[in-house]
Amino acid sequence: MDKDTQQRLFWFIRPDASLDFSDPAMLETYVQQVITRGQTRDIRRMLEEVPSESLKKLIYKIKRFLPAEVRGFWENFFGNN
Repeated sequence: MDKDTQQRLFWFIRPDASLDFSDPAMLETYVQQVITRGQTRDIRRMLEEVPSESLKKLIYKIKRFLPAEVRGFWENFFGNN
């Protein structure tokens, strides 16, 4: 992830911080930020980087933190794929 994207999606962490997606909590935060605030290119990258089954489980796990429209979209997406 380039620094501009990191700054845009993770404005709440230090600019020099590195994101470790092997940490489950960081991966959850990444998915939540991308699906609620990401641009199309961010979502495409996430779909390439996070395996479908893992993404499905993560979205189910964080769904209570998602806006209803976002949650509904992803529930429909996984319900149809």
